[in-house]
Amino acid sequence: MKYYPAFLNLKDKKAVVAGGGKVAERKALSLVNAGAAVKVISPDITENLRKLKKKGLIKHIKRNYREGDLKDAFIVVAGTSSAEINAKIAQEAPHLVNVIDLPSAGNYVVPSIVRRGPLAIAISTEGVSPAVSKAVRKEIERLYGREFALYLKFVGLIRKEAREKITNCKKREKFLKSLASEELFTAVRNRGFSTAYKKIVSSLNDMQ
Repeated sequence: MKYYPAFLNLKDKKAVVAGGGKVAERKALSLVNAGAAVKVISPDITENLRKLKKKGLIKHIKRNYREGDLKDAFIVVAGTSSAEINAKIAQEAPHLVNVIDLPSAGNYVVPSIVRRGPLAIAISTEGVSPAVSKAVRKEIERLYGREFALYLKFVGLIRKEAREKITNCKKREKFLKSLASEELFTAVRNRGFSTAYKKIVSSLNDMQ
């Protein structure tokens, strides 16, 4: 199956997770982190889901799924232990639905994600090989370590400064492109953020 890759803005969108196990927990947490208004429907939930409930980050409906539970839901996760109920949820979902035990029954899947601050890299083999997807993710994690989160935070600040201080359009464009150079990426990987920081500040001063 071919999928259309996209990043969704779920802030304050109604999300329903049917199921309270470990996989449903991961799905619920990712939706919470995306800013969705999450409701979990399950007789029992994991300890971590209870903690999220206690913090007011999710609502918990302590019972099995019922018809009508998906009213106004923008995004749904069918993660109960019953394939029959999950299939029913997939049919009743008004918009987006992910079926954990049978992805093809839904209309979206969640790719493997590597996050480094604002950098988000999604990896998917469209269900062909989860093992390959996992291996590629690990390779990308090595290539773009956690130091890139700090680097990108700095890049966001230095871009604003460059727009103010470099008045020549061509010089400004050249400087901004240099922030994505292999030279700087190598410096970040091999010698840490401080080395890249010095190079960028020096380059900015030379451009003024």
